[in-house]
Amino acid sequence: MAIVTQTPLNPGDSPLVREALSSVVSRETSATPTAAQTPGDGDGTWPRPAKTRVIAVANQKGGVGKTTTSVNIAAALSMHGQRVLVVDLDPQGNASTALATEHRGDVPDVYQVLVDDLPMADIVKQVPDMPNLYCAPATIDLAGAEIELVSLVAREARLRRALAAYDAIDLDYIVIDCPPSLGLLTVNALVAAEEVMIPIQCEYYALEGLGQLLRNVDLIRAHLNPTLKLSTIVLTMYDGRTRLASQVAEEVRSHFGDTVLNTVIPRSVRLSEAPSYGQSVMTYDPGSSGAMAYMDAAREIAHRTTVA
Repeated sequence: MAIVTQTPLNPGDSPLVREALSSVVSRETSATPTAAQTPGDGDGTWPRPAKTRVIAVANQKGGVGKTTTSVNIAAALSMHGQRVLVVDLDPQGNASTALATEHRGDVPDVYQVLVDDLPMADIVKQVPDMPNLYCAPATIDLAGAEIELVSLVAREARLRRALAAYDAIDLDYIVIDCPPSLGLLTVNALVAAEEVMIPIQCEYYALEGLGQLLRNVDLIRAHLNPTLKLSTIVLTMYDGRTRLASQVAEEVRSHFGDTVLNTVIPRSVRLSEAPSYGQSVMTYDPGSSGAMAYMDAAREIAHRTTVA
């Protein structure tokens, strides 16, 4: 199905778009991009999963909202009774910054867990003023892990082994914020996770590279992690004033069906401002459109009893 547009740039005519969309089974849905039909209510404690859900937030395209989504979904879940660990797997350490977790200097981080076999428990810190939220920080040292992991035994499963050894019995969610690449760090995340969450921006280039990401998920499922599933797609940076945003959202929904959350994340200045204060938008400005959207998205995720 091609996107119908009146602009000179026709997304449906792009071979990259057709390749990405043809790599998945098309499932029609009648949901509209602005719908926020979330199950359950927004108050109190949300249902806890039967076992810890390990979710990798991945997309090799930069600037699509991976870190913003990871941090704010995790914060929203923790505010409703869920115990959540965010694993920052991006050398930029943006998730650590947003969660006010020290990640400079000699602070023990994910790099030492992956390369030096440091126990995960030695690096996990509780997020200030968020009793149910924890962070495993990343420092710039993690940038060298791609090279150093190459020569290590079971290099693709280092994170999975570390999480398995970590006492996560009381955790409801482990959210892994992946770097914008398909290198060994992202592979480690996909091997360690049971679910993949893909943020997709509602813009022209949204589907570029998506086909390659989905092929990598299939390869990892076939050879390294048979339990891995694409469970969630989040539409981010939605601008209701543009026709293109709604067209991209409709196209994504038509091919991924109910894997796509009903809630869409709008463009919001508050989402960009919050990390500079060492906060998620959930605490920085809970009344903002971005905070309310991520709260609705987290509610949807919490109430999903089955994985697509």
